[in-house]
Amino acid sequence: MAGLLDTIYRRSPTSLQHVWVSAYGWYWHRLRFSGSYPAMVRAFRERDRFDAGQLRRYQTEQLRRLLVHAYDHVPHYREAWRTVVERPQLERFQPEDLVYLPPLEKETVRSRPESLLVDGRRQKSQIVVHTSGSSGTPLRIHLLREEARTSLAVREVRSCGPAGVGFARPRATFSGRVVVPDPQSPGPFHRYNAVERQVYFSAFHLSRRTAPTYVAALRRHRTVWMTGYASSIHELARLALEAGLEPGRELPTLEAVITTSEALTRPMRSVIAEAFGARVFEEYSSVENAFFASENEHGQLLSSSDFGILESVDHRLRPQAAGVPGEALATGLTRFGQPLIRFRVGDLVTLSDRPALCGRPLPVLESVVGRLDDTVYAPDGRRLVRFNRIFLDLPGVREAQVVQEALDRIRVRVVGTEAFGEPCGREIQRRVARALGPSVRIEIEPVPSIERTAAGKMRAVVSRLTPEEIQRVVDTGTAHRDVDAALADE
Repeated sequence: MAGLLDTIYRRSPTSLQHVWVSAYGWYWHRLRFSGSYPAMVRAFRERDRFDAGQLRRYQTEQLRRLLVHAYDHVPHYREAWRTVVERPQLERFQPEDLVYLPPLEKETVRSRPESLLVDGRRQKSQIVVHTSGSSGTPLRIHLLREEARTSLAVREVRSCGPAGVGFARPRATFSGRVVVPDPQSPGPFHRYNAVERQVYFSAFHLSRRTAPTYVAALRRHRTVWMTGYASSIHELARLALEAGLEPGRELPTLEAVITTSEALTRPMRSVIAEAFGARVFEEYSSVENAFFASENEHGQLLSSSDFGILESVDHRLRPQAAGVPGEALATGLTRFGQPLIRFRVGDLVTLSDRPALCGRPLPVLESVVGRLDDTVYAPDGRRLVRFNRIFLDLPGVREAQVVQEALDRIRVRVVGTEAFGEPCGREIQRRVARALGPSVRIEIEPVPSIERTAAGKMRAVVSRLTPEEIQRVVDTGTAHRDVDAALADE
């Protein structure tokens, strides 16, 4: 049925596509913002006023309910925990005890999704959504309607709240959905969801020629805030500024920008803020809805530990110390229809032991380091993350992608500005060699553009290493290391 509807949408004229998007928006608006949604919003706001002890008791109670439910009703956990834990122990579990349970692999979610459903079958009230599949085959995620509402309620309170905006106000969105089917479309490059006053932008048509059309849509629909892919919002801001559009005049001033789905770098934040005159907030979450983190008023990234528990572990799955990057494992405390317990997110995060300056009782994330898939491996066994920081403060680089062809061979694809030339290329080679070692061969490849994934995202690192090569590096036991630290070494 979905395939037929997609075909009808693609073949419809633009005016009718606006109607289809609004009809789709009406369906999702009723699904997500009706029923228990207002009560959920109130509950998250109330827990913002909890002290640490109250939040801990709430979290522990939710965790125990989830674990016992999974043990009793979910085939995968009944089998995986058979020799690990007994039901009475789960009734006394503390969050720190999660370390005794095996992690949930993405391959299990991908190949045996029914084993994670209650009694091994889909419930009528569950909807199915798909991940972007940027690092492999997309996952099918089954969400109960209540779970979908909870995911929006936490965002309304913890993400929109500090930014001073909300879903009831006009917004613009960038995501991977193909809303403008014609790749050669002359415009417009958005479709309008009239139900939520939402400008739904295409992430696939941005260029210097089309940027003014995007900006015109913001003005026409009186957009108050913008959210979505960090790279797309940054690209629109950069192109608009390069086109000479003046912030506050030709470029509308927004109240806030909230980026999602991709890492937000300091230069990206600066360009977005300059273009739209708005404070930029970062959000960290996923389609699986097993965790949620967002910036508070002080720029700290807070993990909503009443929504999901986010662990950071080393390569042996032991708890990682605060301040040290580790692999993220997530346990969704609101996901009872398809429980995800110690789910391997595929990201690297750094936890903090500092308190939240806003007074909320939520744990602080020092940083979201990046995708595990974005790790670059050195010949001596080091694993370097946030490698795109190699390009910081290089005016000749518009965007770049690192391709690891082998442990000792790196290709850097560069979309340059007018300032790009041999000196810039040599500086990139110098920085890469300093980070990875002098034995690495480094090739600079100027390109006109860097292709996006099917979901509209840009991959910062592409690895050609085989799983066996990566495993040999992992077996050395060397921890992940931030590229900034490697560059600081002499």
